[in-house]
Amino acid sequence: MRDRNVAFHSEQHRDRIRRQVHQAYAVDFFNLLTGPELLEMTESHLPEHRERLYPPTVALSMFMKQALEEDRSCQRAVNGWAAQRAAEGLSVHSVSTGAYCRARGRVPLQMISALTRASGRLLCERAQEAWLWRGRRVKLADGTGISMPDTPSNQACYPQPSTQTEGVGFPLARLVGIICLSTGVVLEAAIGPHAGKGRSELDLFRSLLPALSTGDLLLADALYCNYFLIATLQAAGVDVLFEQHGARITDFRRGEALGKRDHRVRWHKPEARPAWMSREQYAVFPEELMVRELQVGGRTLVTTLLEPKEASKGELAKLYERRWNIELDLRCIKTTLRMETLSCKSPSMVQRELWVYLLAYNLIRFLMAQAAHTAGVQPRELSFKHTVQMWTTWTALALAALPVTHPTELFRLIAQLRVGNRPRRVEPRARKRRPKPFPWLKIPRARARRQIRQHRHRLSA
Repeated sequence: MRDRNVAFHSEQHRDRIRRQVHQAYAVDFFNLLTGPELLEMTESHLPEHRERLYPPTVALSMFMKQALEEDRSCQRAVNGWAAQRAAEGLSVHSVSTGAYCRARGRVPLQMISALTRASGRLLCERAQEAWLWRGRRVKLADGTGISMPDTPSNQACYPQPSTQTEGVGFPLARLVGIICLSTGVVLEAAIGPHAGKGRSELDLFRSLLPALSTGDLLLADALYCNYFLIATLQAAGVDVLFEQHGARITDFRRGEALGKRDHRVRWHKPEARPAWMSREQYAVFPEELMVRELQVGGRTLVTTLLEPKEASKGELAKLYERRWNIELDLRCIKTTLRMETLSCKSPSMVQRELWVYLLAYNLIRFLMAQAAHTAGVQPRELSFKHTVQMWTTWTALALAALPVTHPTELFRLIAQLRVGNRPRRVEPRARKRRPKPFPWLKIPRARARRQIRQHRHRLSA
């Protein structure tokens, strides 16, 4: 009898989520999250709540829509929600943003991060065989910096760089992520202060190691090429392909030659124990590692794929060129979705905002993967920005109660625009258009205001 009651209440809870999805037209994203694979996870993290204007499902979906809109303000999100309710004949009490901002704060961070991880894992596991590299799942790792509003709480959690004057700089966080090469989804991420002991990119990456599975192949730049990380990954059954670290000297006269500037060589365990490692941990690492070093195109690569029959020198060189995809993925998140500068003013909301961006990014990758499957192409051949534009236009038509065709037409339109194949593209990292001749603000804003009141705009800043 008890089991029957539990099942009954569980089904009631499930029906309530479905009702919220169908009644709240702002939750077009939430429809993707309530598929059979993710519905149970959504339910398990959904907090108990009263019937509000902004229940957690609505607040989360509106939050994700903000990540894709040109105008990311909360006022824009609330105005759109109020207009939709009015169009549907529902009451609109207020267009104040207070209730919505409080509702965003009630969405559990664990729910957002769990959905991001689950959606990434689901798509990565379902990648078609043709999307893989020699039948193997390849994952990318890299880090980047994220800026946020200059508030005391943000400064306390994510201090600004020491090179910036107090009152002039901005809090800075470090984001490290693992991304699937074939589909582009974010599998795992970690955020922490940008500087300080134990807060480096590698420190954050070590917390992400559970996201890697036996049989995976990890691509990363030279920062990751160190003895202890390679040994840890080898022990977990994960192969690596890194660029050689600049501090290590590569001598192709040593080891077992496999071809021109291609050999197997033994690395000996460094005598210096890293500060983050205990003596017991250091003792567990093997005394030496067998790795393969090869040089191609003026770049020295290090891999644990030791057999040329398993992967030739040319194949490894072409594979490492695809590491650049994570730089493009980070650009999609930071520039296309404008996550480079967050807008929330407290560390708890900064965490939520970050994971909401990653979740919205993953759901766009879902659409790209479906479009690629329908068109018989690789997901990496499709344009991320084009997909965002098509999705926002498509959902705007649906919200306006205008007739839209079957989703297969959406996938066809997404797959029409392909990104250009521009190998070894080189562009200057410089701007041609000159900025406006405003001076830099080198003193706190409050002090600058006082000087303007006294001397008008003749201050030298």
